[in-house]
Amino acid sequence: MTTPARSRYAGHRFPPEVISQAIWLYFRFPLSLRMVEEMLAVRGILVSHETVRQWALKFSQAFANQIRRRLPCAGDKWHLDEVVITIAGKKHWLWRAVDQDGIVLEVLVQSRRDQRAAKRLLRKLLKKQGRPPRVLITDKLASYPAAKKELMPGVEHRRHKGLNNRAENSHQPTRRRERQMKRFKSAGQAQRFLSAHDQINNLFPLCREYVPATDYRAARKRAFVVWAEVSSVAAAA
Repeated sequence: MTTPARSRYAGHRFPPEVISQAIWLYFRFPLSLRMVEEMLAVRGILVSHETVRQWALKFSQAFANQIRRRLPCAGDKWHLDEVVITIAGKKHWLWRAVDQDGIVLEVLVQSRRDQRAAKRLLRKLLKKQGRPPRVLITDKLASYPAAKKELMPGVEHRRHKGLNNRAENSHQPTRRRERQMKRFKSAGQAQRFLSAHDQINNLFPLCREYVPATDYRAARKRAFVVWAEVSSVAAAA
């Protein structure tokens, strides 16, 4: 006799639909935990912001991992960029890789901005993607060609700040969240949050510029169906 699979939500007082909605709100929009608490309260759902935080810690990365597996394969042109973030008064660097469609491939919070840090990012990318890109686009940071020469010697490398707007623009949602959260409290917290945040937002890019309304709504509906599947709740009709 087959033992039924244990629900991931077993032991939680609130139904899966409420937990899924809270996590979606928190990671999809630049909202604080208290804002999510209030948005649920207006619908008659009384849950504390600390409970929302615990839900995010427990479930968000699992959802993000499933989304990563369901997304199409990454493009063959990778844009890499790094931006400084201040954590507990100390300078850190947020390294990010996106493809030509703006899909975030990897985020990595590091205390260094050198060849060793660049190599660590490239290694993680190669491990997760399973193949090198056709083209690598970066800014003028000297750490990139040194790391690429060792790990991706045959890949075309274009170094020009003007070509890397795709990666630079990808930092903007992180900046908004950083302000809303009044900065990250630790490098570990930043890494955990952004690893889930960027994958969840990969599912919901839904840029409306130059997209017909019917196409936009169809893409949004597909994204909601995938979210319902990864969060194990019924999709809205």
